[in-house]
Amino acid sequence: MNHRPKRNPLGQLIKQKRKELAITQRALAEKLGVESSHVAYLESGQRKPSLMLMAELEAALGISRQKIFLLAHPEAAVIVNPIDRSPLREGPADVWRRLRTDRAFIIRHRMNRRELQAFEQLSRLGYVLSRYQVLAILTMIREHQDG
Repeated sequence: MNHRPKRNPLGQLIKQKRKELAITQRALAEKLGVESSHVAYLESGQRKPSLMLMAELEAALGISRQKIFLLAHPEAAVIVNPIDRSPLREGPADVWRRLRTDRAFIIRHRMNRRELQAFEQLSRLGYVLSRYQVLAILTMIREHQDG
């Protein structure tokens, strides 16, 4: 069997930046507030950084959080860099009304009352969110709550 190693661009970038700064995994771990084994796991691709750790990596290595996030979650590129950049024809209230009445979407993604209220407040502030953006925000909120 021919086993090719899995591509790990985030781990390679972390290792490259760490070496450019001439610091060890242990020294980076101290800056990040994690065990040195965690840095090794990140570099080998066995773990992905949490959102909190992404901020610490940005500060320690000078890599933007967006780049870290996209390398850790390449599937999210369509959310962050949508292909369709056509101007929106609906206002925030219209988009919110459509989302709020889509019971199948709400049930499928197990959106609770507090989450729905948060998105309603965002629409009142004038933010227009696509379904992909709603899901990305939900993921971040829930990851932070579970962490």
